[in-house]
Amino acid sequence: MSTGARAAGLPAQSTAPSWTTELRREDDALDALAEEWDDLAARCRTATFFQAAGWQRSWWRHYGRPGALLVVLVRRDGRLVGAGAFMRRPGPFGGLTGLGAGLVDYGDILLDDECADRAAAEFAAVLPLTRPWHWLELREVHPEAAVQRVYEHWRGSRRRYQDSLCQYLPAVPMERLLKRVPGKTAQRSRVKLRKIAEAGVQVSSTPVAEVPAALEGLLRLHFLQWQERGVTPEHRTERFAKHLTESTTDLVATGRAAVHRFHLNGELVAVNLLLLCPSFGGLYLYGAHPALRERLDIAGLLFSAALDETVGAGIPVLGLLRGQESYKQRWRPDRLHNQRLLLGPAGAAPAAAARAGVVRGRQQGAHRLRTRFPELKEALSARRRS
Repeated sequence: MSTGARAAGLPAQSTAPSWTTELRREDDALDALAEEWDDLAARCRTATFFQAAGWQRSWWRHYGRPGALLVVLVRRDGRLVGAGAFMRRPGPFGGLTGLGAGLVDYGDILLDDECADRAAAEFAAVLPLTRPWHWLELREVHPEAAVQRVYEHWRGSRRRYQDSLCQYLPAVPMERLLKRVPGKTAQRSRVKLRKIAEAGVQVSSTPVAEVPAALEGLLRLHFLQWQERGVTPEHRTERFAKHLTESTTDLVATGRAAVHRFHLNGELVAVNLLLLCPSFGGLYLYGAHPALRERLDIAGLLFSAALDETVGAGIPVLGLLRGQESYKQRWRPDRLHNQRLLLGPAGAAPAAAARAGVVRGRQQGAHRLRTRFPELKEALSARRRS
């Protein structure tokens, strides 16, 4: 403003914010952005543990394909206010997918709450989806996820489909939670919980330095627990063990995860990984010795510790994440489906129809499989969460 304007008492003219966007393709882009990435995550109310820099960096190191990373950045006056990491698909039809594949329960991007709508518009404008066969497919998107704003701003072809079912419970003391269930079920649960207390199981939260050893124990017990029913093959791989250890150590160090160890008569009998974010906690992975099942209610044991941790942290919801295993239903959880989002270029009607057909075919095939072989329903859910 000029000196004359100030002297005349004219109102000050505010400078409009400067918006910039950037596409990063270096394989180490997530490492370089880690600090401001997590700073943005703290300003995004929908961010989950799967959007934390530590989780995404670890996944990319162990599962990413060199040269295929694409990071979309939006800045307001130089400050990061929008960010998302994607992997380019191989093959002639290209396109983008979110990071995480089948290991994430919630796919999303990050948007600063203070300017989320404008940041989403800038994000949508810079997405490099120009050719008819170039599509962005995002799996396991919560209905209130930040990327839903990008979907609304997208001016090209777009499709929304139902994805996995997730389940949630209010994070309240156990006695209040039991009021959700029928009287007889609540009474049986109280008996089981009392038996756990009388057994003398010792529960401890693992300090950061001991997380790698605790997770080694979790995977060992996990294999024992599922050996007769078929463990998820990926969980036996070295890369999964490394990813789980790296990402969890980072999450525990930043208060976004807790690893509970359970000892009985001095022996490690169970380990549970609980993921935490401001809006909810999530029961992600556990391992329990098969012999423990004969003595105690394993689901009640792990769930009670997770509930206490979540309530103590002031987090309002405990998520049971994906899957419809029978042990989850005893608590009468609230149910909400994730969504699958497809974004493509404008005017790509044939390509849109083809891509939509692929998605519908996958969904119908899975539905027919579960309908024809109902005994597989719980096994598939258990393996997905195992």
